[in-house]
Amino acid sequence: MSTAAASLPPRRGNPALIAAAVTIAFGSAAALLWLVGDRLFAGAFLVGLAGLGGLLLLTRRSAAPSAVVEMRPDTALLRAALDASPLASAITDSSDAMVAANAFYWEWFGHAVPTGFPLDDEAVEGLRRTAGAARRDGRATLARLRIDSLVLRVEVACIGLGEDHLLWTFSRAEDLDLVRQVQKQIGGEVGRRLGAAGMLAALADGEGVLIGANRAFAARAVGEADAVTIGMPLVNLIGATEDGGFHFLAEGAAGTPLRIVQVPVAEGREPVMLFLMLDDSGAGLSRLGSDEGGNLNALLDFIPLGLALADMDGRFIYLNKAFRKAAGLSMEGKPAYPGDLVVDEDKAAVSESVRRFARGPTASSDMAVRLRNNPEEPVALTIAGTRGLGEAAVILSLKDNSEADRLKRQVAQATKMQAVGQLAGGVAHDFNNILTAILGYCDLMLMRHTPGDSDYDDIQQIRSNSNRAAGLTRQLLAFSRQQTLRPQVLQLPDVIAEVSNLLKRLLGETVTLQVKHGRNLGAVRADPGQLEQVIVNLAVNARDAMPGGGTLTLQTFAVSADEARKIGSDILPVAEYTALRVGDTGTGIPSGLLGKIFEPFFTTKEIGKGTGLGLSTVYGIVKQSGGFIFAESEEGQGTAFTIYLPVHHAEAAPARSLRKETAGELWGTGTILLVEDEAMVRAVAERALTRHGYTVLTAENGEAALEILAREGGVDLMISDVVMPTMDGPTTVREARKSHPDLPILFISGYAEEQLRKSIDLERVAFLAKPFSVQKLAEAARDALAAK
Repeated sequence: MSTAAASLPPRRGNPALIAAAVTIAFGSAAALLWLVGDRLFAGAFLVGLAGLGGLLLLTRRSAAPSAVVEMRPDTALLRAALDASPLASAITDSSDAMVAANAFYWEWFGHAVPTGFPLDDEAVEGLRRTAGAARRDGRATLARLRIDSLVLRVEVACIGLGEDHLLWTFSRAEDLDLVRQVQKQIGGEVGRRLGAAGMLAALADGEGVLIGANRAFAARAVGEADAVTIGMPLVNLIGATEDGGFHFLAEGAAGTPLRIVQVPVAEGREPVMLFLMLDDSGAGLSRLGSDEGGNLNALLDFIPLGLALADMDGRFIYLNKAFRKAAGLSMEGKPAYPGDLVVDEDKAAVSESVRRFARGPTASSDMAVRLRNNPEEPVALTIAGTRGLGEAAVILSLKDNSEADRLKRQVAQATKMQAVGQLAGGVAHDFNNILTAILGYCDLMLMRHTPGDSDYDDIQQIRSNSNRAAGLTRQLLAFSRQQTLRPQVLQLPDVIAEVSNLLKRLLGETVTLQVKHGRNLGAVRADPGQLEQVIVNLAVNARDAMPGGGTLTLQTFAVSADEARKIGSDILPVAEYTALRVGDTGTGIPSGLLGKIFEPFFTTKEIGKGTGLGLSTVYGIVKQSGGFIFAESEEGQGTAFTIYLPVHHAEAAPARSLRKETAGELWGTGTILLVEDEAMVRAVAERALTRHGYTVLTAENGEAALEILAREGGVDLMISDVVMPTMDGPTTVREARKSHPDLPILFISGYAEEQLRKSIDLERVAFLAKPFSVQKLAEAARDALAAK
């Protein structure tokens, strides 16, 4: 509560006003009595006035303080409350700004708010639609949300005094998939086999309502195998006796007693339990390893849950296949105790829990343990007491988290690559501004110096080194997939033919180059210059891996949709591809490092022999071209990289002839408005355009540009940077075209054209990437004016 609101005194009624109101009320009643002559009517009128006045006074007193009360959330208290939740949770206000979030949320998502996740349009619309439904109905649920490789369930609830805040809760959708899988299996062939062996299976939600059952259960519980049991409460089908036994209500108290084993399938806010039931004739199972329990063991192996049973002393008596797989055990033999599965630090806790549940009530508990076979990743172990299974006193459930761990590593890797890519893009943008100024001043100086001057060679050397630096920025943008590409429809053999002579010089005499082309190769759409860089980078790496010589093979081949399907890769979609395989006979890559080779700044070369940007640049170019790249290697046998580029079915456009421009053709006339926030870039661009005959007006930001445009009516072209403080380039252009709808626009930026065009919804605009030379700027200005 604010200080001003807290210091206001409570409002009280004014005595003089109250006395005047009472006098007026009685006077009105007396006048009415004199006119009508009915005392009952006048009295009712007086009572009505008194009631109305009291109601108005009460409303005034209760409404006045609330107008000044201002509630401020205690974020520390909210964070402490959210940390008590086992799920990722966050609270946002009415403007979708983050108020508080717990540790699980930060661990999964970093610093993003739910509506600002890097998702596709459909997923973002799903989040916004769920938030809107929560504000309307109080609560809403999004069943599945995919963030990279993570599949989540999202629950949104409207909270707060004014119900203007939203509570977001995220949980993995793995349990939902497992519930569906178990539900399908017990209703299918697995459920039929369980019933044939005399085992009844039922799946119930947290309210005890059936969501699945096998036919044997329906036949016993309802009396008809084909009866629909879904939606029935389990307590309406099964009854309990005074001694703690269970039986079907349809069979009456004299019916056959049941042994029931409860297996947790899903936990959290929406738990799901699997009930396995057997007739208990009184003798019980002598031992699960006996003939009577053999069928049970075989049937439990069909269940996708990791289940194990232990006796009263805590010894294992049975482990199903899923449990062995999750624990990293072989199919032969078994450990003596559950504590033998975990690291020494967790052994005492597991043993104590098993003994407690073996002798205590039929309760259950979860605990996080680290397995001896994989101590780095903690897993969830569920321990529950059980009765009616002979010597089995404890049931243990272990989930196989290998797939979840793989997805977690993929999400972490994708997040890291995205962060490094954003950093590289920002660095390259700023560096491109500097290089634009250096190259521009070099070009201006070369206009005043001719070959043979003492300074000419020095200027050329500066310009050459600047171009090398520009190449480094292109590498940074390439691996972050923010590079400006000039895609063309082309054939891979043509690209290889263009670069073959260069490869022969790079490989040297000790390495033999072999080129093999397949038949019926489809055309691809890519930047030929960047594809050449991909081939050169892979060839140089192969050369370095063959210090004693060897063979480098470049092979192209067609991949049909059926062949792509047979590859069976989760990453490679089923489609037609033209593939390029680059293989060598070098030293190979260790299997432990194969998964890291595309990471930026990772290299296996000696210090000073590699930057770690070569393969990450290759990866970025291939992905930005819509392709896929895979690496295969075996130590001592060489390495092979296979690039799959989707076939482009449109007809190839005729090659455009390159027309050599003479210096005279770059001269022009007209007034150009130059908008650039970097002073050095603005200065060199102004001098370059002025030297080519243009009248140049400069502005350091969008606001100044609009003022100049309103003052100077004869502007023929606007050249504007895209990213500027306060008002960016696209916003400036939108405002400018309100008064000058036909004004040509030339955008200049150090960011990639493809990235910018996705966010710029403007027509009739040209683009020039930084760094650019004086000649490139003059050409772009001439072409923009010619298209007017």
